[in-house]
Amino acid sequence: MLNQNDIETIAERDVYDSDGAKIGAARQVYVDDETGEPEWVTVRTGLFGLNESFVPLADATVSEDRLVVPFTKSHVKDAPNLSEDGHLTPEQERELYDYYGRSGDWDRRRDDSFRTPGSDGDQRDHDLRGERSTRPGGDTSGPTTDDAMTVSEEQLHVGTERRESGRARLRKYVVTENVTKTVPVQREEVRVEREPITDPNAHAATSGPSISEEEQEVVLHEERPVVETDTVPVERVRLGTETTTHQETVSDEVRKERVQVDEARGDHR
Repeated sequence: MLNQNDIETIAERDVYDSDGAKIGAARQVYVDDETGEPEWVTVRTGLFGLNESFVPLADATVSEDRLVVPFTKSHVKDAPNLSEDGHLTPEQERELYDYYGRSGDWDRRRDDSFRTPGSDGDQRDHDLRGERSTRPGGDTSGPTTDDAMTVSEEQLHVGTERRESGRARLRKYVVTENVTKTVPVQREEVRVEREPITDPNAHAATSGPSISEEEQEVVLHEERPVVETDTVPVERVRLGTETTTHQETVSDEVRKERVQVDEARGDHR
């Protein structure tokens, strides 16, 4: 069970439910007016942590860097929406006990209010992380700084980075194509030449036997196409790069802090 020594260790810890799911971040610890023992803790929940839910600390445990409560995340988020003003009335406390199914704890307690350390001027003032002095407009969520809070926002800065987007490879390969050309070729054919007997050739014509058998032979020639190839360079090819510029639109979400004033009027702080 948590005691006074654990108040500072709870500050700003992440709060997890019984199933191990993160609920939010612890903010304020509410203690018993009489004993000073921690009884309740408010947890930032909802989008951007704008809501705060009350959770009982009776069976909560601190483990490493987290505060574990015996309730589910949805159960805590649906808790009664009470204003976090440093003090719980008996009616508000009874409402919370009933919601968390701890009416028996309420019956064992006196009908008194609970407040965060420092809500009573006669009581020593504490916050979640240590001692501080109270003053109008002071920091109630952490160590005392000054009478103002800093509002920040995220800004979008866009630049470029150079990265590899792909690779190109120049490859040479061989293809075969059919080439047709026409070339003239010559061939010899047999032709019988006849000449009449005249005085100039009469001697040659009568120099042999008068009647005989005789053979004569001539060699014929022809041309045939001869094909051969040789390799000659035709061009040189290399890879190069060129840089082009185009416009791209990028978008992202940025967070900005805004300020609102919650003003409480009446008998309670």
